[in-house]
Amino acid sequence: MKVIIIGGVAGGASCAARLRRLDEQAEILMVERGPYVSYANCGLPYHISGTIAKESSLLVASEKLFRQQFAIETRTRCEAMRISPKDKTIELRDLETGAVSTEPYDKLVLSPGAASIRPPLPGIDLPGIFQVRTVPDARAIREWIEHGTSFLTGMHNYSGIQFVKPKRRAVVVGGGFIGLETAENLIHAGFEVTLIELGSQLLAPLDPEQARLVEGHVERHGLRLALNVGVASFSQTDAGALQVTTKSGSIHPADVVILALGVRPDVTLAREAGLAIGELGGIRVDEQMRTSDPDIFAVGDAVEVKDFVTGQWSLVALAGPANRQGRIAADVIAGRDSRYRGTQGTSIIGLFGAAVAWTGVNEKSLRKLGDTDYEKIYLFPNSHAGYYPGARPIDLKVIFRKSDGRVLGAQACSEDGPAVDKRISALAMAIQMGASIHDLAEAELCYAPQFGSAKDAVNFAGMVAADVMHGDMPLAHWENCDGQFLLDVREPVELAVEQVADTVNIPLGQLRDRLDELPRDREILVICRSGQRAYNATRILLQQGFKARIVSGGMLSHAGLMPREPTMADE
Repeated sequence: MKVIIIGGVAGGASCAARLRRLDEQAEILMVERGPYVSYANCGLPYHISGTIAKESSLLVASEKLFRQQFAIETRTRCEAMRISPKDKTIELRDLETGAVSTEPYDKLVLSPGAASIRPPLPGIDLPGIFQVRTVPDARAIREWIEHGTSFLTGMHNYSGIQFVKPKRRAVVVGGGFIGLETAENLIHAGFEVTLIELGSQLLAPLDPEQARLVEGHVERHGLRLALNVGVASFSQTDAGALQVTTKSGSIHPADVVILALGVRPDVTLAREAGLAIGELGGIRVDEQMRTSDPDIFAVGDAVEVKDFVTGQWSLVALAGPANRQGRIAADVIAGRDSRYRGTQGTSIIGLFGAAVAWTGVNEKSLRKLGDTDYEKIYLFPNSHAGYYPGARPIDLKVIFRKSDGRVLGAQACSEDGPAVDKRISALAMAIQMGASIHDLAEAELCYAPQFGSAKDAVNFAGMVAADVMHGDMPLAHWENCDGQFLLDVREPVELAVEQVADTVNIPLGQLRDRLDELPRDREILVICRSGQRAYNATRILLQQGFKARIVSGGMLSHAGLMPREPTMADE
């Protein structure tokens, strides 16, 4: 059996290695258009700043390794030009020599990845404008930065007068993973960075109120944000500096520009071969990664897969799913009945010492689908026992089914990055296993003071959600506050820091003695800083015959709903 794999990075390399382990007799040819196979593209932004100092560290495996350890023929700088499904052949072109050859196959695996979005804007091909997709991309950016270091910064003498050159400036276009990671690393490299994003928020998989927390965090660390801003053109001054002009007419000067506008599935080969393409623009595959041709498989960023939670078709450009898909394709080719469960988009990003992560479906997607059978909770547990030094709050949002308690999605942010990773990873597994909020409450998780709490954040989320389902904690949310009686049970000194208009303040410790000050003919919404005191107050009120609900997350969740203050970068 001869198997040809097109694409040698995450999905393709994973498929090749797995297939060899399962079938020592198979003839395997892996073709890669670029100069490297199996490189760590997720590490590229960190190489730009020098955090990952050596380019070689990004090269996970080499052609030599695939040949010697796996007996896999690997051709880099080789492009697949045309597939003939009827003849079961593929036309390949050597990009170094231009030579064209035709190879027969028994099974074909497509792992072409995705292409960076590069709109036809005026000036987009000027020197100093880069994208971050491959190792050569990162190398070119580093060379550009290093070439300009001595000229652009530091103390200089000109005609006998010593002066300081202005700080270097960078503009990043796009507020997703690559845009934010590259922006952070450019700041670490000494740049003033402006990030321009066409949408209303950073990190589209987050719900808006969670994204606001991230936006505030990165702005506090020096990143200038321009949201709801589109780029009109790029230009170059007579002195050689770049300029980014927005659709509103604002001009952002830059010494380097990074394009991080997202990616599109590379489906050229598949479309020309007559394979089915989905509505989202990816190669349509079944749960065994087969395309519409039973002898052709497809994996990675180029394919459409089912969302594990909603069952909807989705595009997910992540290394983890690509590797698993490659493994499943290899299993099926080798005769095993492996199946891909779907993708739930579990992701994490580190930003200036903090981390934000998510898994499953977000609230805005449920709303778009018209799904109303869900509830959400906001909570702020510590990353570990509060009495042990270094504890940080975790901003955690969990979404679950109102009807049966099934966990649907979660989002978390904290200055304790490993704590975020740990909780979202646990919740991701819970979602994949079809767990309910009751399972979260009963989960037996690791505990020691420096690692967690006896009632872990995951347990805490399950217990809060269970109280909601049992009716012990009737919930309200800030967006639903409309004419109810608002009771704030914080201490008066806390109101000096932040408060909501038209609230009545009765501290929790005084509530039982002042019940006669509250209306019995109106619903009472109870707030505190994070929700814990409001919950206790709500329990008192309910058992005293009042109609009461707790505003989930209290003032801490209110912060994410506050409009972001515009800056000069937004203009």
